[in-house]
Amino acid sequence: MKLKLENKVALVTGGSRGIGAGIAKKLAREGANVVITYTNSKEKAQAVIKDINKFGQRGLAIQANSANTDEVINAVDQTASNFGKLDILVNNAGIFPFGDPEDFTLEEIDRTLAIHVRAVYIASQTAIKHMEAGGRIISIGSCFANRVPFPGVSLYAMSKSALIGFTKGLARDVGQRGITVNVVDPGSTDTDMNPTDGPDAEEEKEWLAVGHYGNVDDIAGVVTFIAGEDGRFITGTSVAVDGGFEA
Repeated sequence: MKLKLENKVALVTGGSRGIGAGIAKKLAREGANVVITYTNSKEKAQAVIKDINKFGQRGLAIQANSANTDEVINAVDQTASNFGKLDILVNNAGIFPFGDPEDFTLEEIDRTLAIHVRAVYIASQTAIKHMEAGGRIISIGSCFANRVPFPGVSLYAMSKSALIGFTKGLARDVGQRGITVNVVDPGSTDTDMNPTDGPDAEEEKEWLAVGHYGNVDDIAGVVTFIAGEDGRFITGTSVAVDGGFEA
């Protein structure tokens, strides 16, 4: 049986852990060669690459801080150079600033916007130079881009909501070239950053229509669908994978 992403090349930023690692492995299971970026943990990154290799695909880990423009550009260009092309870009790298709006420093605000907004723009800008028809740009947003039912996430929500406007605009810019652009908005997902048994988990579950957390495969499955041929007519939109958080 032909794999859905056979011979495709994907880059997943922030792919050494959590949702990013889940996406990287799922893309590999469907036949893609996968490059991931990581900031600090080389060991975790290499563990993901080993899993990618187990699926019979080539993998590569590149150390790149998404707050650093040069490193973002290098990661995209290095992917295309090493694998001869780039078919799928998943802008996943992120942080979670939480707190009262008056307490954030200018440095914290700038870092959040650099990682969640500027890096997405720069990575996408660089990627489309390498992409041909059939290319996919998928950003990982957040359920908070559309609904914020409790305090403490204004900075995070602002940075993630920017991806919606960017996605709609870029989809218009590159649609005639056969490249699609979308954003996937996860809800509460069981990761080491927000475990289903964490201190705030029970409160979060109350906001979900299904009453429980999702897992990384829930997000990765949707990303993989959009990345494949079945997702060819989906562009310029945000897809909520949030257990009914926005319902």
